[in-house]
Amino acid sequence: MGIFSKLAGSLKKTKDKIADTFSRVFSVDRIGEEFYDELLDALISSDLSVNFAMDIVDELREKMIEGSVKDKEFVIESLKETLLSMCEDAPEFEIETPAVIMMVGVNGVGKTTTIGKLANYFKEQGKTVTLCAADTFRAAASDQLTEWANRSDVRIIKHAEGADPSAVVFDAISSAKAKNTDVLIIDTAGRLHVKSNLMEELKKMGRVVDREYPNAQFIKLIVLDATTGQNAISQVETFDDAIGLDGIVLTKLDGTAKGGFVLSMIAEQGVPVAYVGVGEKLGDIEEFNLEEFVDGLF
Repeated sequence: MGIFSKLAGSLKKTKDKIADTFSRVFSVDRIGEEFYDELLDALISSDLSVNFAMDIVDELREKMIEGSVKDKEFVIESLKETLLSMCEDAPEFEIETPAVIMMVGVNGVGKTTTIGKLANYFKEQGKTVTLCAADTFRAAASDQLTEWANRSDVRIIKHAEGADPSAVVFDAISSAKAKNTDVLIIDTAGRLHVKSNLMEELKKMGRVVDREYPNAQFIKLIVLDATTGQNAISQVETFDDAIGLDGIVLTKLDGTAKGGFVLSMIAEQGVPVAYVGVGEKLGDIEEFNLEEFVDGLF
């Protein structure tokens, strides 16, 4: 099943909210200021940032000619084109092997679950995968990751609880190199993005990767809970400033009516969305496709 069919279901709450507003918008006879005001409210209520929503409405206004609202689909298609054009400068996410993926994020976003899904995703693509249990602080964190490794039938490197995370990363890299592993995925402890000492720990792990595996593509992905909406953007900003993010993984998109924040995040933060969790099952993770995401909103 492709991303559109799964993602469309995940976006149902956001889509229903926009659809309800469009029903009200198209009850008017002409495309005038009332139309644009209603549209602006719809975009903001779907958690696009105010400035981004205003830019979208202004650009759409330039495309439209004052007159009778004869074709709702024409307006929707114009809005889709506008949304895509506003996001076109964001970089695309690409992965090449061998790759080292360091997963970061705050507590409770579903990071370990996402790692398990990604391990399965890469394995189904025919890639070899090793997991690195560098979350050595949370009780039973390595046990959780081991369960996901077993479910995905991939290797895992771990130390005792309380070990130096960078030491675990060092051993995992040595193992991945020895086994010619395609993808090494590093689990890190969830951390408040305001704690500078914990950010320094991430930087230290990053230096180990750069030093020990310079020929691998080093990717830093932040896992975000989509139900937090615009509040997730401050997490992106802080982690990006600290370690330089390469992409975003979204979880719990099906639990929110505010999925529109994804578009303003892409346009304003310049960090691409790499993957989206689209359900609870092991295989419920997909590559992000911007066009299919926008289609899923209408």
